[in-house]
Amino acid sequence: MQQYGSDEPANGERPPLSFTSSSPLPVTSRVRRFGPERRALPQPRVMVVFSDASETDKPGDAMSSSDSAEDEFRKPATPSPNLNLGKSLRSTFNASQEFPEVIALNVGGTYFTTRLSTLRRYEDTMLAAMFSGRHHIPRDAEGRFFIDRDGAYFGDILNFLREGELPHRDRVRAVHREAQYYAIGPLLDSLDDTQPLTGEKVRQSFLDLLPYYKDNLERIVEIAKLRAMQRKARFAKLKICVYKEEMPITPYERPLFNSLRFERTESEAKLFEHHCEVDVSFGPWEAVADVYDLLHCIVSDLADRGITADQQCIGVCDKHLINHYYCKRPIYEFKITWW
Repeated sequence: MQQYGSDEPANGERPPLSFTSSSPLPVTSRVRRFGPERRALPQPRVMVVFSDASETDKPGDAMSSSDSAEDEFRKPATPSPNLNLGKSLRSTFNASQEFPEVIALNVGGTYFTTRLSTLRRYEDTMLAAMFSGRHHIPRDAEGRFFIDRDGAYFGDILNFLREGELPHRDRVRAVHREAQYYAIGPLLDSLDDTQPLTGEKVRQSFLDLLPYYKDNLERIVEIAKLRAMQRKARFAKLKICVYKEEMPITPYERPLFNSLRFERTESEAKLFEHHCEVDVSFGPWEAVADVYDLLHCIVSDLADRGITADQQCIGVCDKHLINHYYCKRPIYEFKITWW
């Protein structure tokens, strides 16, 4: 018997399910419900943008604001240069480094006046760099540009920059030192080709054959000082051996050999190895310059250091070596006077 209000039919069988509906389900609902094996659709990313409390959001600009915020988040933060500040600094720097055409200088208390073009004559010099506008130059109380250097020879520097004039011979060494300080290459080249610097080059080529020369010179000064202090004397005497030949030979053998180097075998050479009983020894060397040339170098170098030295030959070593051979190296007595 069929009852009203019941969904079951009279014969007891359930009616087939019906999927028809008055409002169809969305496509996404059908995919999520009947397609569980498919991958879920990617969820949209949500970005939270924090804005200042003073800023107001406009509803029409919501999407554009989020896009611009995301772009700003991805870009690295780079400081924006202040172009106005750079221009002001450059203008201030250039204004403070402008030089007049006539320059007043104070070099160690000595006053000079010259043209700016004279100081800039050679680009690769210290003076050209100082007055190029790239460096700060202090001024004295009267506004002169100050250079902390002895001005005794700065006039010679300016004379060369003006017209290429070279100093007098007795000022060449001092001007050469100043040219090295100011890095004036053309002046250095010109001074190297004049006396006494040219002669010094020739002399040094000879002294290069004796690499121990400077050390021996220091020994002479040190020994003479100690002896004078120990004896409480005004001077001190030293014995110095100066010989040119590599091997000692007898006066009978000397005329037989014209070469500068006397050759002996290695076994024979050991028989002649000895040290003369002197304070300092110079030699041997192979050059045309002889013993007297080396003695002149020693005396002049001591004089450059303010030390008075007199020398005289007092004989030879005369030490017996073997058979009829005796050492004939000359011995010189040096008298070093301290005051």
